[in-house]
Amino acid sequence: MSRYPTEPELKYIEKFDITRRSVKELIDYVKSIWGFENWGFKLKGKKVLYLELHTGGWSGNEEILQSLKKNYLFWGMYWEKSIKGGHHYFKIKELKK
Repeated sequence: MSRYPTEPELKYIEKFDITRRSVKELIDYVKSIWGFENWGFKLKGKKVLYLELHTGGWSGNEEILQSLKKNYLFWGMYWEKSIKGGHHYFKIKELKK
């Protein structure tokens, strides 16, 4: 069983500034704490990244998703769709610095 994300980890996701840092850094961080990442975390692409997050109904992953939603810039720019059952899809193109 995966461990639950800590409050500081969740706050880090919420406050992560994609205008000053690489969004890939945030994605890598989410992957590092995602429960069952071998099947619930999928990342494809090079210039444009396609991220799939599947919670598997696990509350720890649901908490991570809620923190991503609170990162309004990330969610507003990259979220594509969510499907009932904890399936979330993102299309990510890095911001020009």
